[in-house]
Amino acid sequence: MNYEHKIQREIADWEQKMFKPPGLLEKASKTIGNRINHLIPPKVHSIITTTIRSIVRTALFGAEYTPSRPVQDTPELEAADQEAKELFALYQKIAVAEGAGTGAGGIMLSMVDFPALIAIKMKYLFELAHVYGYDTKHFSERVFILKVFQMTFSGPENRARLLYSIKHWHIEKEQWFSDAEYSQNMDWETFQIEYRDAIDFRKMLQMVPGIGAIAGAWANYTILEELREFAMNAYRLRRLHDDFAVLG
Repeated sequence: MNYEHKIQREIADWEQKMFKPPGLLEKASKTIGNRINHLIPPKVHSIITTTIRSIVRTALFGAEYTPSRPVQDTPELEAADQEAKELFALYQKIAVAEGAGTGAGGIMLSMVDFPALIAIKMKYLFELAHVYGYDTKHFSERVFILKVFQMTFSGPENRARLLYSIKHWHIEKEQWFSDAEYSQNMDWETFQIEYRDAIDFRKMLQMVPGIGAIAGAWANYTILEELREFAMNAYRLRRLHDDFAVLG
């Protein structure tokens, strides 16, 4: 079996896993998260939404996350995957250190962790794009990054829609040459709710006195691992399609 066929099987397994029904632990954490969310004042939710909007808009329209890493010139998929794994190991260490540090500081520093973790994830995704040969100077590549981010932290219905978009990116990317339409149509509130719900249970443990540092490190470790799985497979899908189109 050549490497491309091996990756195709891995992607098929990932898709199947993505849409399997939630287990008991996932259901329990969702229930606990919902109860906690009802206790959080609307003003706090508004601040979280504003934070997410600000960071994501910076990723889409600014230069802050544009990496110094050069764009790889159509690397072999196996070589790109290896470099992607090395990149992930670096960013996971950064996220774990950040989660442990803010977790040790209690609730106040845990609030600082929220935007910091999003920023780490965005920087990782921008660098990953360059590893697979896609230049983040193009607006369409930034939209793709946001779709990968959303898919990782969305519910099943949104995941199916976003996966379809990613699989057909060679068509959809043609519409993303400017930010006008995207700015107007982005549902920031839904984005914020789904992201918050996806990480709530793990990040709540970070605020518990005595275990905050350990919980913060564990939470960021697992959250980055989820992002790696979704992001690598999204870029693998694109590379398999693009490489096949070149050969065809």
